[in-house]
Amino acid sequence: MRNLTAYLLVSLLIFGCTNPENMKVEVIETSASGNKLASLETFPDAQETVTIALKPSEQFQTITGFGGSFTESTAYLLNQLSAENRAKVIEAYFGDSGSRYSLTRTHMNSSDFSLSNYSYAPVEGDTDLEHFSIEEDMDDIIPLIKDAMAVSTDGFRIISSPWTAPVWMKDNKAWKGGKLLPEYYDTWALFFSKYLTAYAEEGIDIWGITVENEPMGNGCQWESMEYSPEEMNEFVKNHLGPQLEKTHPDVVLLGYDQNRDHLNEWVDAMYGDEEAAKYFDGTAVHWYASTYHIFEDELQHAHEMAPDKYLIQTEATADADVPVWKDDEWYWSKEATDWGYEWAVEEDKYLHPKYVPVYRYARDIIGTLNNWVDGWVDWNMVLDRQGGPNWANNWCLAPVIVDPDADEVYFTPMYYALAHFSKYLRPGAKRIGFEHDSEDVLVTAVQNPDGTIAVVVLNQMDEAKKLQISVEGEKIEAAIQGRALQTILISK
Repeated sequence: MRNLTAYLLVSLLIFGCTNPENMKVEVIETSASGNKLASLETFPDAQETVTIALKPSEQFQTITGFGGSFTESTAYLLNQLSAENRAKVIEAYFGDSGSRYSLTRTHMNSSDFSLSNYSYAPVEGDTDLEHFSIEEDMDDIIPLIKDAMAVSTDGFRIISSPWTAPVWMKDNKAWKGGKLLPEYYDTWALFFSKYLTAYAEEGIDIWGITVENEPMGNGCQWESMEYSPEEMNEFVKNHLGPQLEKTHPDVVLLGYDQNRDHLNEWVDAMYGDEEAAKYFDGTAVHWYASTYHIFEDELQHAHEMAPDKYLIQTEATADADVPVWKDDEWYWSKEATDWGYEWAVEEDKYLHPKYVPVYRYARDIIGTLNNWVDGWVDWNMVLDRQGGPNWANNWCLAPVIVDPDADEVYFTPMYYALAHFSKYLRPGAKRIGFEHDSEDVLVTAVQNPDGTIAVVVLNQMDEAKKLQISVEGEKIEAAIQGRALQTILISK
């Protein structure tokens, strides 16, 4: 695919390995200067040297995967494109020539990135769910998932999350806010089972579920249903957990599913309750509490509370009133804002400055990987030039923006940034230890199942940096230009 080749090639040279005949090195770069997953052959000149010492014998978490979400908005938009462009986008995300997404998410019932409010169980009082139906997903979401499956060589995992139960099961009888009525706990647990079975009958196996998207609420802006940690534990240990154990024992169950700033209190509750903990296979988190803070201490604590369980970032997105169209430089500039920039309380505004979209994505993925996160999922894969469609008018950015009226597709720099991780850091990889001596660049590294070491380097400075990488007695000298993201693949 043309968009996955270099627009520009900068000067790059492998200055040397101590035993080059035993080592193969490939450097892939995306940069503000125009590289888009470019496989480089020459380096730029650079004055400062950054040393990176890789330690493959030091191994940490196993990588689950990277990817984005199958929302109704994304699926609907792709159906509005020509068959050629629809196929182009699906290949770009799931095909061997594209990003090779390996971990995805979708919504159970409607979300803010649906065209309307809907539930698979609309009939009030239907406690046995005799009228349960996933018909709402048959036109858009399910065909998209099937087409993605068809082009994915290695396959991908799907996590599904509900934003709310049917309104008739809630105390406020509304889509927004409210709580699940205790008398419907068993019915809501059965709902999960019915959903998993219905999708399996369509040939789609859901790998994992979260109990609730954003259980602390979202200010009642769109579909939501609130739990306290103790209420979620009650639902899981006495209703959802036993139901899944009976009907879908292999499905992964993730708790929490909201911002990292409140992670401690949730994992303390989840894993501090033995009866609940046995059903939780891991924890899901989002990134919206801050545009720059990784919440390292909270992620470390979550790992310590459950070192053998998943810790997955299930949602991230960049906000925008209107997505910037076909202007790559904007995505490399400190012009993006999120919700907190405008209306966070004064004492929290420092957490939400303007930011560079490419940096935010790369910085967050690198930072969370280095603090035990094993999977990372973006939100909408495709949105239109308004940042929708969605019924809540909650406009966002996406890595791919389309104009269905003109049948045009724009792969933003965020698409290429995400591909550095999804394409080259594969499921089953082990994060490995490293040391580096510069605060100007961010680094993470994994060893893939095939033995290849993938090192990801983010240079947010304007100046190029020499890279001196050592691994198992070998030395590799390369360089990364300013305002660039690199993946360095090392194999024998």
